[in-house]
Amino acid sequence: MVVLAGLSLIAEGQRSRVMHDAWYDDRPLHFGFTVGFNTMNFRITPSQEAFSSDSLFPNVAVLKPGINIQIVTNYKPNPFIDVRFLPGVSFGQRSIVYFKDSEVFNDQQRLESSFLEFPFIVKYKGARLNNVRPFIAGGLNYRYDLAGKREFDEEKPVYLRLKRSDLYYEAGVGLEIYLPYFKLTVEGKLSNGLRDVLVRDAAPGQAHFVNAIERMKSQIWVLSFHFE
Repeated sequence: MVVLAGLSLIAEGQRSRVMHDAWYDDRPLHFGFTVGFNTMNFRITPSQEAFSSDSLFPNVAVLKPGINIQIVTNYKPNPFIDVRFLPGVSFGQRSIVYFKDSEVFNDQQRLESSFLEFPFIVKYKGARLNNVRPFIAGGLNYRYDLAGKREFDEEKPVYLRLKRSDLYYEAGVGLEIYLPYFKLTVEGKLSNGLRDVLVRDAAPGQAHFVNAIERMKSQIWVLSFHFE
């Protein structure tokens, strides 16, 4: 009886699952859309004077979620490689807190961003296993911040400004999930900016906020859901 039960389980495990047709994925060119969530961050290099006891030391405050919306254009030169262009918009914010003598100094510097983004991504896909397919991806993303480099607002205690444009390198992993009528792709990726995005022109009388930072580069974590 034990042997029969074991053979039954093996036979059940060897039954092929229903393979959803991938006609939408087999075309050389197909389209879709993306909804995603991001967490924006800064990679801050404090200036040398920030380490002295009477100066300000900058750090990123608690991270907050944002949102991404994109259009997917996917070209497939061969069964294992996709070349993707995903123009879209993303919204988020970052806050910098300053410490002086180990205590918080003044209010947080909250910096909002509204990006137009133009990523070119190359995706390398593994073999399909039933209705799931893993992949890795990487590429470049040009972002233009519509909220960047505004004039200082005397009514708001924000004394930092951001440059509008930056180029990012991106790397991610994910899974393609084949469904009956479309493909859902779940992807997580890291996006690192190459440029120092801090504007060096300080607000009148508030130069210490800028002087405490030697370099400030953008970093964004993204969880995306692609519908194709």
